[in-house]
Amino acid sequence: MQPIRDFLWQVMEFSALVLATGILFGFIAVVVIFFIDINQNEQAIRRNYPVIGRLRYLFEHLGVFFRQYFFAMDREELPFNRAQRGWVARAAKDVDPTIAFGSTKPINEPGQILFLNSMFPKLDDDPEEDERRPIVFGQGYAQKSYSTFSVFHVSAMSYGAVSAPAIEALSMGAANAGILLNTGEGALVSHHFAGQCDLVFQIGTAKYGVRDLQGDLNDDKLREVAANKHVKMFEIKLSQGAKPGKGGILPGEKVTEIIATTRGIPVGKDSISPNRHPDIESTAALLTMIHRVRSVTGRPTGIKFVLGQALWLDEFCVEIHRMGLDYAPDFMTIDSADGGTGAAPQSLMDNVGLPLSSSLPLVVDKLNQYGLRDRIRVIASGKLITPSGVAAALCLGADCVNTARGFMFALGCIQALQCNQNTCPTGITTHDEDLQKGLDPHNKAVRVANYANNLMKEVTTLAHSCGVFNPHELGREHAYMINSHGLPQRLLDVYPEVPTDPQYQRLAASA
Repeated sequence: MQPIRDFLWQVMEFSALVLATGILFGFIAVVVIFFIDINQNEQAIRRNYPVIGRLRYLFEHLGVFFRQYFFAMDREELPFNRAQRGWVARAAKDVDPTIAFGSTKPINEPGQILFLNSMFPKLDDDPEEDERRPIVFGQGYAQKSYSTFSVFHVSAMSYGAVSAPAIEALSMGAANAGILLNTGEGALVSHHFAGQCDLVFQIGTAKYGVRDLQGDLNDDKLREVAANKHVKMFEIKLSQGAKPGKGGILPGEKVTEIIATTRGIPVGKDSISPNRHPDIESTAALLTMIHRVRSVTGRPTGIKFVLGQALWLDEFCVEIHRMGLDYAPDFMTIDSADGGTGAAPQSLMDNVGLPLSSSLPLVVDKLNQYGLRDRIRVIASGKLITPSGVAAALCLGADCVNTARGFMFALGCIQALQCNQNTCPTGITTHDEDLQKGLDPHNKAVRVANYANNLMKEVTTLAHSCGVFNPHELGREHAYMINSHGLPQRLLDVYPEVPTDPQYQRLAASA
């Protein structure tokens, strides 16, 4: 027994020594910090409250994590509240989506969409349920058109902004769910092929992956990308919700060999993404670029943008008729002020661009007015992560919906708001390999597929409730919008459907 007692005593003595040493060094550190704070003149808080004043930075940092779990109510947190994130989490885990004791969602807030249930809803097992209509892109204009039955797809998230395991999980999940994955402007990487899913190749202003050394569009590289059987469409990005009218810089230290090879830029050198395509200075130039990409690749080609100056839509449609329907985009992805996975100046993210509730019906109505609606598919993008948001976009006229942040939540995002700092604690938006280890692509792929499948299932449930078989049949007659007085108003009255002008009716029929 005595040896055991001696050993325990030695352990206690050592522990006491370590503790005393720690206290001593801690005291010295506090003293040093005290004198540093009291003698600096950059920050008044630290000068007036030395040492203690530094705690505010710690609380500010930790507040992002604690607020959403302990302090925020279910419906009050931004940009996505706990109720929204909770629904995505349950859908991704494929657990019971029901709630008890009534909704906590206020139903009298201006802009709120309420769906109008039919007194005779469609039965879930009705045989007509299987008679789905495909959404076709580029039919009659692209050498290889593309069709999909899904109304929900993965929006653009570039490799570089999103980690390798996250891209792999999205690829495998998209393949399992039968939906599209947009590459984002960072070009194709091997991780995009992990699941062999259908891809949309996005061409950003720097033209990564399809550029020459001067940054100009290269037809040979376009053909090389199009030769990949998984690339089904091309999308020319004009702007996005996070930064409408803003380009970006990829610092040289982030331009690794794989990034350089993928994007077609020099290793270790800063790479500039202009705030617009330098070679697209007009509507005619934009349509010429669309026609060029489609002609070279043989694939449906569209554009992505945030609508700002709405009068441009008239110019855009008139120019299409002047140049010919061969020059029209096969689809238009409408991003909005609601969007924003990417880092951007707050002044742009908070204040620039129209919200989707305004821009989407405006685009749809203009296409109807000019007889182009059947020629051009419309994709809605921007903060649409729940079934109600997707269904609302379909009611407003979208053919389908893309989301990025919804799938980030499915991957495990906790809304830590560190996407731009390379410190994402879930491994989604970081290239820190230690943080990436926590993200298992195979496990998360299941959640990605579950999220997509469960969302589409509930959108279909909403459609049945409104008296139609399929989500693509939803229209403005199936919803009310709460007006500024807190009263419901028919969506058809808020956004009356615009008929085709007589001079374009013949052209509409031919499209």
